[in-house]
Amino acid sequence: MPYSYLSMASKPGILTDWPWKPLGSFKYILLVPLITEHIYSFMEKDEDIDVSKLVLFPFMLWRMLHNQLWISLSRYLTAKGTNKIVDKGIEFDQVDRERDWDDQIMFNAILFYWGNKYVPGGSHLPFWRLDGVIITMLLHAGPVEFLYYWLHRALHHHYLYSRYHSHHHSSIVTEPITSVIHPFAEHIAYFLLFAIPILTTVLTGTVSIVALAAYITYLDFMNNMGHCNFELIPSWLFTLIPPLKYIIYTPSFHSLHHVQFRTNYSLFMPFYDYIYGTMDKSSDTLYEKSLRRKEESPHVVHLTHLTTPESIYHLRLGFASFASKPYTPSTWHMWLLWPVTLCSMMLTWIYCFTFVVESNRFHNIRLQTWTIPKYNIQYRSKSQKQSTNNLIEEAILEAEEKGVRVLSLGLMNQAEELNMYGGVFIQKHPQLKVKLVDGSSLAVAVVLNSIPKGTTQVVLRGKLTKVACALAFTLCQKRIQVSVLREDEYEKLDKLLGTKSEGKLVLSKSYTCKTWLVGDGLSEVEQKKASKGTLFIPFSQFPPKKLRTDCFYHTTPAMQTPLAFENVDSCENWLPRRVMSVWRIAGLVHALEGWEEHECGYTTSNIEKVWEATVKHGFQPLRVPTHLKS
Repeated sequence: MPYSYLSMASKPGILTDWPWKPLGSFKYILLVPLITEHIYSFMEKDEDIDVSKLVLFPFMLWRMLHNQLWISLSRYLTAKGTNKIVDKGIEFDQVDRERDWDDQIMFNAILFYWGNKYVPGGSHLPFWRLDGVIITMLLHAGPVEFLYYWLHRALHHHYLYSRYHSHHHSSIVTEPITSVIHPFAEHIAYFLLFAIPILTTVLTGTVSIVALAAYITYLDFMNNMGHCNFELIPSWLFTLIPPLKYIIYTPSFHSLHHVQFRTNYSLFMPFYDYIYGTMDKSSDTLYEKSLRRKEESPHVVHLTHLTTPESIYHLRLGFASFASKPYTPSTWHMWLLWPVTLCSMMLTWIYCFTFVVESNRFHNIRLQTWTIPKYNIQYRSKSQKQSTNNLIEEAILEAEEKGVRVLSLGLMNQAEELNMYGGVFIQKHPQLKVKLVDGSSLAVAVVLNSIPKGTTQVVLRGKLTKVACALAFTLCQKRIQVSVLREDEYEKLDKLLGTKSEGKLVLSKSYTCKTWLVGDGLSEVEQKKASKGTLFIPFSQFPPKKLRTDCFYHTTPAMQTPLAFENVDSCENWLPRRVMSVWRIAGLVHALEGWEEHECGYTTSNIEKVWEATVKHGFQPLRVPTHLKS
């Protein structure tokens, strides 16, 4: 399908921005009167309590939850490729543009709050009235759908489009929340339109809580469905009831509007596009094609896992705005979500199956990220060792069955004490066609290239992993002195390297060296003893805690991704945007180069060869920190 690449409003009109935009995250203070009255009404002993006012705040929360469920479902299914409609990926600019999708829920809540207080008949609503439900349905199918069609066509006129509607069409590939990303002026127009059934039933005394809640939920449901980018309406439904094709639109129907621009203007009922000749001729073809589309088989799989209980929100399937920023420790708003966090933990323990969280494309290579539903604390538990290894093994065998070329082991999935850097799986399944990669050679290469030129001495401090030992060996071969601060670590390295250390491995009690290579186990005391201006370069998957403001901290081994790497709209753990850990990159490079050996267990690939291949494919090293925070 040809894509109409449309920019954001080139000539923003009046009332483009939301009135509370200057408030930023403090915009929620506008809800204080609503919440205060809700609490007061809940605690009031008066028998004449207004239930319609009481349910307003919970209904707003329900709308947020409803939208979030659609977001997570859409991202999960599009990552798998099941019934996917448009192939193009989503990038950070779209996530940023759609960050404030809850603005329209706040706007509606404030208007309903005012309506409850000041509109005659807007308070003390009955729970149920059949006549009000029927009137709402008829008014929506008639005036609302008809007027929306012509309003929508008007918004595509150059004058209005350039000032307002182009903001919505900046999202070629839609997500559920794209449906509510409009300038403030458009939302006023939409509210006036959708208020026709609401105000009519209020003024005629036929309104009810059920009719109101059901109508708003219906609007949310249909809006989210139309923008979800995967087809979910079964063909048998239209075969059984043919007229439905004029009454209910499909996600592929509305997706064509975002792609072709001048067709499929209808709200939820394609009826008006058929009448006025704006129905896209490829609507049926795209619908059938999307339904037939099966789950995509990736070429490369990166296997990671959850870290903390709150990390569930940072996954691409969680809160898009959180996932688009580097992961940070718990903040105050996370404490408000503890009931949801607890439920998600219980769900992962019950479900306990690896799931797809992200899908990317790099040239002709499809990369998927799979997550094991276990947390750091479970990986460190001896009692969980076997069950964790079982999940990793199941993921490897599933990748083998799907024809995956390379599976890279990320985070603690390759811990020595867990499975000997993945070596146990090769021993158990020697005929594996999928190549297992632990990324150790690229990790060593990145750390080596992060050491400032001219360095003659480094401190090596942290758990002596495969990467740490390879670093010590390579540095000694390069005639760079490797100072070890602990005697047990020195003895282990000395025994391992022997004469290969070239006399460059030393046990030191001095903290004057300005370049430290650090891993898991670096203590706070040791950090505090380091000289001012020390550069800490991690070689582990997890970054050290930053305790010093007078020292430099590099990221964990990672590289900048090339622009050709598509569908990047979330950060990998604590790394910046469009920066990827070397453990993930290593698997991708392995597939691009077509290498046939495993890189796991205690073997390491040729470091120079891996580094040159990675740079050749456009991955760039990160800049070493050169200034301190004031």
